Amino acid sequence: MENAAEYRPAEGRASLSQFVKSLGPGIMTAAAAVGGSHLVASTKAGAIYGWQLAALILLVNLFKYPFFRAGVQYTMGTGESLVEGYSKLGRPYLWVFTLLTTVSAVVNTAALALFSASLLGYFIPVELSMGTLSAIVLFTCLAILFAGHYKALDSLSKIIMAVLTIATLSAVVMAFSNSAAPAVAAAESPSPWTIAAIGFIVVTMGWMPAPIEISSLTSMWLKSQRSQQNVTARSALLDFNVGYIGTALLAIVFLALGALVLHGSGVELSKSGIGFSHQLVGMYASTIGEWSRYLIAVIAFFCIFGSTITVIDGYARVISESQRLLRGQAKMNGKTTQYWMWSVSALALAIILFWASALIPMLNFAMVLAFITTPFFALLNFILVTKTPLPKALAVGTKLKWLSIAGLIYLFGFLALFVWWKWLM
Repeated sequence: MENAAEYRPAEGRASLSQFVKSLGPGIMTAAAAVGGSHLVASTKAGAIYGWQLAALILLVNLFKYPFFRAGVQYTMGTGESLVEGYSKLGRPYLWVFTLLTTVSAVVNTAALALFSASLLGYFIPVELSMGTLSAIVLFTCLAILFAGHYKALDSLSKIIMAVLTIATLSAVVMAFSNSAAPAVAAAESPSPWTIAAIGFIVVTMGWMPAPIEISSLTSMWLKSQRSQQNVTARSALLDFNVGYIGTALLAIVFLALGALVLHGSGVELSKSGIGFSHQLVGMYASTIGEWSRYLIAVIAFFCIFGSTITVIDGYARVISESQRLLRGQAKMNGKTTQYWMWSVSALALAIILFWASALIPMLNFAMVLAFITTPFFALLNFILVTKTPLPKALAVGTKLKWLSIAGLIYLFGFLALFVWWKWLM
């Protein structure tokens, strides 16, 4: 009995270590998702409407769940990426997907790099231009990715999500305990259920937790993980669930930050994501205490930097896979992926340096494009996992099928609402 008791702690440590090691693509997806949609959209939702949108945010994450999960189901069940699945549906699907993904990759990388650079300025004692800071962010991302490839991103994503979760929860606890935080009665809060609020609601919900095209990135990361270690259907789904549920809960935590610190403060919120992030940092410093300025800046920086590095890696893998399939090549070349990492980063930096004034229109265009295509990618994912013979552990059950149908109704419904609001109203 003594020997058994002696080995239990070691077994517990081994079990925990094995669990952490099994996490990977799901955590990377979480790191990619918690950028603008959480730091900006969720916090703004809390700042403007208090707690009124909390249930809707959770509902949106629930409705999108089957379509993000499809990337794990298809890759674990077939050994192929979602991109390969799209190509089997027809070459035109693959061409459209590749073009949309390339545009999104460049514009989103530019926006995230500029966002990260603006927050990096908090920690550098000398004053540098946004172009220089953006270059530092991008070259740091590339250096990490080239030095360690998948393993480096895997480890970094876990660290970023751990720091982000601990720091954000700490900030919320402090905001709850701080009596100086503004308190506004629910009756005094503006209603989100008005025509005037449709634009904010539609874009926020459309990008929560991320565009569904991100599922193709998850699929590529999972395919890479399978080539390096033993991955079971159970461990892959557990990894995905931990990451996805974590992003949903973090969205509520960021909404709480906005509701507790900014809601009812009377401060006019900045319309730009960069301006809002600096505003958020400043408001915390004045509400909780000047000492909290760097804590919130760290939260914001890790949030956006994590999205930047995962987006560069994920989009490069997906574009490289698309190129391989369009050319009819049997195997993806690692150098091609590195080429796309360089190309996407270089084009993003060029936009920041030479077309900075055009970045916001480009980002708005990318957001609208991604929002419009999201329901169609969801439908493609649903078709792939329902039409492809999958093992029982990965097959779409009755409950998941009905949730998928409800999700499709939600996504196409929101798309119709957006089209009406944007062009017909």
